[in-house]
Amino acid sequence: MPHFTAADGTRLFYTENGEGPAVLALAGLTRNSGDFDHVAPYLPCRLIRMDYRGRGQSDWADPATYTIPQEGADALALLDHLGLDKAAILGTSRGGLIAMMLAATHKDRLTGVALNDIGPEIDPKGLKVIENYIGRNPAQKTYEEAALFRARNWVHFRGVGHDRWLHEVRNHYEETPEGLVIRYDPKLREAVFENAQVQPAPDLWPLFEALHGLPLCLIRGENSDLLTEATWDRMRNLRHDAIAAEVPDRGHVPFLDEPQALHALQSWIDIL
Repeated sequence: MPHFTAADGTRLFYTENGEGPAVLALAGLTRNSGDFDHVAPYLPCRLIRMDYRGRGQSDWADPATYTIPQEGADALALLDHLGLDKAAILGTSRGGLIAMMLAATHKDRLTGVALNDIGPEIDPKGLKVIENYIGRNPAQKTYEEAALFRARNWVHFRGVGHDRWLHEVRNHYEETPEGLVIRYDPKLREAVFENAQVQPAPDLWPLFEALHGLPLCLIRGENSDLLTEATWDRMRNLRHDAIAAEVPDRGHVPFLDEPQALHALQSWIDIL
């Protein structure tokens, strides 16, 4: 399987498929390149996916390196490895924060940005949900149990079939005789929450404003607990030219193959 080596020696997993504009897909905080399995067949582009250090099929590393700046540097290293001067970024949640950071620091490497259910302000309620599960194995013991749990309890998602939930939990967990095990380094918890300095959250609006001039796609789950309606409205008011889609019956995060999300992404790729 394809890997490349970051500057500190960490081996990072990636895949690429398709033809057209280069789009680097960056997943959510605890997730991996499988985040884009549902949408990948429908995107008319060269889709490049990367597992962050400590996640998926990439090496675990020093937890101190599980940061947005380091993950952004790894993303640029992958572009260098592939001989790409520029690429667009499709960023889900954490991936969108990385995209905004790169727009502020390495804008010359970007041809566009799509943000999936993320913005420059994060609702504390959604952060609390993440804090409650990050770094911990689920109580469910099998894929079947975990899929049924999501179908019953993830009320912010409606109309999701059992096969889709099974695909999701298989991507997120390894099924073992002892139960389900997360597919990422548990020390990600300490990197994100336990070792974080107690200080006011930084103002990320300048990072969003750094996207000026880049083709922009904005996607929000109608029931998102991370991207509020107020933040969503402000983002669209600042970027009237952005292609925007709100996906009904979805929370954090849309799968991206919903008709609204898919139409927005395909329209965005058309202008890259």
